[in-house]
Order: sequence, then structure tokens, then C-alpha cells
Amino acid sequence: MALSPQEAESPLADVPYSLRHAGVSLWINLGVDPVEVARRAGHSLTVLFRFYAKILRGQHSRANELIEHGLSGG
Repeated sequence: MALSPQEAESPLADVPYSLRHAGVSLWINLGVDPVEVARRAGHSLTVLFRFYAKILRGQHSRANELIEHGLSGG
């Protein structure tokens, strides 16, 4: 058994993949290479982007910061 009886009754166990989804989402938001995230999650890149693309939307400012940092030699 993966969860103790007490853990199985908690709200965290309501949706079996909630914790896994939260972990993968965190890795993506932290900027971990998508190839590595997919490998660790056991996904192909196609599956990773299909299910997690919504997490990447709206991060234009972060992308601009990374690009500017790279171009400035940082």
C-alpha cells in the first residue's frame, strides 16, 4: 500500500495524480528542462506539453528576463 489509512482518507488522496501533477507543474515553473521533466514524469514531450502547456502560458515576462540575461552575457 502506498498510502497509510490516514493518508488515504485525506483530501490529498481524492485525486490520485494530484501530488504528481503538482510536482511536475512545480518543475516546469522552476524552469527545469522540459526534456528532463518529461523523462522524470515518464511522459513523452508531446504528452507533457499537451497536459501542461497551460502552465507555460502567461510567462512572457519571465521569458523576456531569461533572454535578456542570456544576451547580456549573464
